[in-house]
Amino acid sequence: MPHYSADFIKEMPKSDLHLHLDGSLRLESLIEMAKRSQLTLPSNTVAGLKELVFKESYNNLGEYLHCFQYTCGVLRNMENLEQASYELAIDNQQEGVNYIEVRFAPQLLIDLPAGITFDKVMHAVNNGLKRAQTEYNQQAVVISGDKPPFAYGIINCAMRMFGDKGFSPYYTNLFQLMRDFEPMQVIKLAAMELVRASVRLRDEEGVPIVALDLAGQESGYPAHNFKEVYEYAHQHFLLKTLHAGEAYGAESVFEAITECYADRIGHGYSMFMPEMIRDPNILDKQKYIKELASYIADKRIAIEVCLTSNLQTNPAITDIKQHKLRDMLENRIATVICTDNRLVSNTTVSREYQLAVDNFDIPLKRLKDIVAYGFKKSFFPGSYVEKREYAKQCLEYFDKVARKYGFIY
Repeated sequence: MPHYSADFIKEMPKSDLHLHLDGSLRLESLIEMAKRSQLTLPSNTVAGLKELVFKESYNNLGEYLHCFQYTCGVLRNMENLEQASYELAIDNQQEGVNYIEVRFAPQLLIDLPAGITFDKVMHAVNNGLKRAQTEYNQQAVVISGDKPPFAYGIINCAMRMFGDKGFSPYYTNLFQLMRDFEPMQVIKLAAMELVRASVRLRDEEGVPIVALDLAGQESGYPAHNFKEVYEYAHQHFLLKTLHAGEAYGAESVFEAITECYADRIGHGYSMFMPEMIRDPNILDKQKYIKELASYIADKRIAIEVCLTSNLQTNPAITDIKQHKLRDMLENRIATVICTDNRLVSNTTVSREYQLAVDNFDIPLKRLKDIVAYGFKKSFFPGSYVEKREYAKQCLEYFDKVARKYGFIY
């Protein structure tokens, strides 16, 4: 295997297509924001929060998700939300990430009695990202064309499930308003309102909302419940990704593609685990997986791979080398290296790439392919022609950096 230095990985152009805003705050800023919002944290020091909440490893997915109650709490303040968005873009720029797609669930932050509407939430996020983009792209090295510019899109997450209290003021109020509806009807209604609002704000005010995601507990809340929501996105040229093949197996990925028109898959690693297939009608599980993988590869449906996050939330993966990235590469699937949550998983894009190249056989040409998928399979907020030109610019810069570090194709 070739050796890729940390300096080379940091300098090469990168993207992050699976990046949760509410899981990627700076710890110092979280403490500052909590004070501003008069919210109590388990500790007011970085060391204390790392010990009590944001750990190196977690016992289960529930403990991992526990972190988000604190980040979502402070982000229900529009000043905090804009700051977090701005700092997230800056943190990515400082490690050579040229393009990010920031995803979050706006309905976790909406608080109508407090005057926090969907539109205010989306504008706060966009304002922070846009400010960081403008500052970066005004640098001489970018204007001269020596380095590619920074760009971003926003992905809005619908929630697969939520309870009648505790998730957010918005969801609590919605359950109160619709108390005679079945819980799943309320959940689907919230998702439909989200996709409609996203299309409206994109079309009427130019906010670069590029896609819809489906997040939250996967097992027990199948993608087909949200078919109508994804049909609306599909019919209005809003692109589509789903968390699938994370806590549920190959059938989840199949549903995401066939029921929800998925353009990309978030995580996808359990797709290659036959023991997670539950449908009794699938008799030859290996054949089913092979055919599904071949279809995904042929259609260039990209998988957003989050190595550290998967290690932290899936007890079955005890060693990074067990990760199904190997199967994805062997099946020639379009794979994109992502962070998931920079704070909760204590990682960066550079660190995720280092994990990949240190533990899997990734020659330079394959590494460039992975980098390329990050730009070519992005939901870039412009025309296809503009996206191709941007991807070309970034990949020419990859070649330039590779030559600088002595790599020859």
